Parts: sequence; C-alpha cells; structure tokens
Amino acid sequence: METTQTSDTIIVIPARMASTRLPGKPLADLCGKPMIVRVWEKAVAAGIGPVLVAAAESPIVSAVEKAGGEAIVTDPGLPSGSDRIAQALALRDPGGKYRFVVNLQGDLPLIEPAAIARCLEPFRRKGVDIATLVAEIEDIGEIDDPNVVKALIGPADDNGIAMARDFVRRLPDGVFAPFWHHVGIYAYRRDALERFVSLPVSARETERKLEQMRALDNAMTIGTACVDTIPFGIDTSADLDRARRLMASQGSDQ
Repeated sequence: METTQTSDTIIVIPARMASTRLPGKPLADLCGKPMIVRVWEKAVAAGIGPVLVAAAESPIVSAVEKAGGEAIVTDPGLPSGSDRIAQALALRDPGGKYRFVVNLQGDLPLIEPAAIARCLEPFRRKGVDIATLVAEIEDIGEIDDPNVVKALIGPADDNGIAMARDFVRRLPDGVFAPFWHHVGIYAYRRDALERFVSLPVSARETERKLEQMRALDNAMTIGTACVDTIPFGIDTSADLDRARRLMASQGSDQ
C-alpha cells in the first residue's frame, strides 16, 4: 500500500489581497498576528512537510517571512488558487522533489493540524489523483443551503477512503442520509496538479461554480477522507469578528 512521506510532501497556501467580500483578508489581524500567519502556523503544526505561501502581492510575503516562514510572489492575474500553487511550486521546486501537494486555503486559521494531515490519507487507495475531506452534515439547515457544497461519495474501503462521485449545491432526488459537507482542502499528486491546471474550464465547473468539477469532467479521480469537524472559514467581516472571539476564548496562541 502506498504511503506518503514528509520528504515527498509540501503544503502550499495561496493568498491574495483582492478578496471581494473582505479586501486585504490575508493581513487581517487575528489576536496580534495576520491571518495568513495563523494559517501558516497550523500548516507547520501538521508536520507533513515544508510550508510555502503562494502570494499574489509582496506585503503577504513580507508578513510570512517576518514570522519565519517561506513565501513566494506569484502572478497576481492568475485565475485560481490551484493555478497559484502550481506556479509557486514550479518556481520553488523545478526539479520535482515533492510528489504530493496540499492546497490549504488561506482563510482557515482555526483548522486543526490533524485535519490537514488527514487530507493525504486517500492516497493510500490505489488510483487516486486528488484527495479532499468531507464531514457528515449534522445541521439539517445545511442540507438545502446552496452555499454548502455537498459531496456524493461511494462506499468506503477498508481504510475508510471513499471516492467522490459528484459535488453539488443542491441534492438531487433519490439521495439519502448520511449527507456529506465538502471541506475545500485538496491534496494532489504532482502530475495530477499539473494536468488539472492545464485543462480548460469545464461546463459543470462554470454552471456550479465548483472548480473540482473540472477534475471529474476529465476522468480524474478524487478520494475522500472523513473528519469530525468542519473548519471555520473567514469570508466576511462578521466571520473575522467571530474568529477573533473564538481565538480570544481559546487563548491567542491556539
């Protein structure tokens, strides 16, 4: 059975200042540290390999480097986070040392490091190109919420790894519990990432506004692993205020 090794894996965090709903989000203060630094710290704590921030602007690089991390400036005009991590990786590792790449979103400062590491587990199943996480939906309000992306998955193997069949915003008829909340963290085989960013945008990707549909529409395989907690992402100023309260209640170094 194939396993990943730390020396084969890198975590890349894409970050850009031009967030529509929360401009300057990577540098927003979270209990004394920029958000991007908080996310970088969680990635380091996962202990699965080096961490690189793929930044669209130099102030993000400066903030990460001040904290002791590694960051690189990428083309600000790149259309997606996947394109950003691919470019950063090509600049950082042109020789192809890293065979597995974790794409960790830069707005998840409260994510558990163990969840980041768990994103690699689907590669234990043969033939997986891309890996991601799911969590069972417990809040029934999420079932009909189009802002919550649901994963439709097949049966799990002996390792608890299930293959994704589809990703939807609204569940089709004939789908029954358990329902799965898609957690938007991805890990790629290096060659799969390079193939993915070379593909044109697919019809279902455009229709659903879900980038992962490009992979399924081009016969790429996505394996899933289950986590217990859905990480809290920050998209708005209200989310930012909530994150500050949560971190203050836990202690600012958590």
